[in-house]
Amino acid sequence: MAIVKVIEIIASSEKGWEDATRNGIKQAGKTVKNIKSAWVSDQKVMIKDNEVSEYRVNLKVSFEIK
Repeated sequence: MAIVKVIEIIASSEKGWEDATRNGIKQAGKTVKNIKSAWVSDQKVMIKDNEVSEYRVNLKVSFEIK
C-alpha cells in the first residue's frame, strides 16, 4: 500500500503559467523525492505599470512516502 502526501507551493515566472508550473516542480524536486503528480489550484498575475509583470501559480504536489 502506497502512502501519498500533498504539499502546497507557490511558484512564479515572468514568461507564463506553464513556466511557473515547471519552475515550481523543478524547485520542489530538489528536496522532495518521488513526486507523482501536481495540479494548479489557483493562478494570478502581478501587475506593474499596467502590464503583467509576473505569473503565479499555487500548486498542490503529491509524492509517495516510502
